[in-house]
Amino acid sequence: MKNQLPYYHQVGKEVEVFEHAYKNKIPFLLKGPTGTGKSRFIEYMAHKLDKKLITISCHEETSSTDLVGRYIIKGAETIWSDGPLTTALKQGAIIYLDEIAEARPDVIVAIHSLTDHRRELFIDKLGETVKAHEDFMLVASFNPGYQKGFKELKPSTRQRFIATAFAYPEPKIEADILVNETNVDKDIAKKLVNIATKIRNLTELGLAETVSTRLLVDAAKLIYSGLPKRLSVEVAIVEPLTDDLDVVEALKDLCNLMI
Repeated sequence: MKNQLPYYHQVGKEVEVFEHAYKNKIPFLLKGPTGTGKSRFIEYMAHKLDKKLITISCHEETSSTDLVGRYIIKGAETIWSDGPLTTALKQGAIIYLDEIAEARPDVIVAIHSLTDHRRELFIDKLGETVKAHEDFMLVASFNPGYQKGFKELKPSTRQRFIATAFAYPEPKIEADILVNETNVDKDIAKKLVNIATKIRNLTELGLAETVSTRLLVDAAKLIYSGLPKRLSVEVAIVEPLTDDLDVVEALKDLCNLMI
């Protein structure tokens, strides 16, 4: 029944903290930049605990109706269809709201009663209150640095979770991740990590996002499959970061020197 455990390199006490949060039925919040392993960690923990995982990638159009459910027309009937949050609640699954700050405000309102001692969801369209299954767990993530001051979680919402911060791994760990994820040569993995470290420190470029571990994995996969190293770095690391032609050229020159 249990699939192979996803690869995850533990860097602190996050596994232990998550297990205790699950045991104590406390909602869990992951904070950190994109591509630092937040989603992979949740996949890993769901497998480790042998629990079903339902993931919702939140965006500006994500509403409470999308999560809770809606009436749909089926043949000549109008029937109620549970949304993923209601489904997780009833089945005792782990629901992961990825980038929750991106969702519409009514989503935060909808989950409030799930994030305190009540652990229940009121479905106004049905006039019903659904109690959470014993094994239900609510997990969310957000990127505190993205569009700072525009889309952030209110303190009253954040304090309903325990939180763990994710950051880019130490160079040795990040290189090990690349090797385990892609089978790329260790020397190439180190060079890719060095490129990432260099770009992450170039704050003067004004990049909205910097090099994530995810981008490095993509580059390593391309190199391992036979695409030339410099081209792999260009299409997997440089081009996804910016559309500014001058910055692209500067990054390409930098990377070519390092790979």
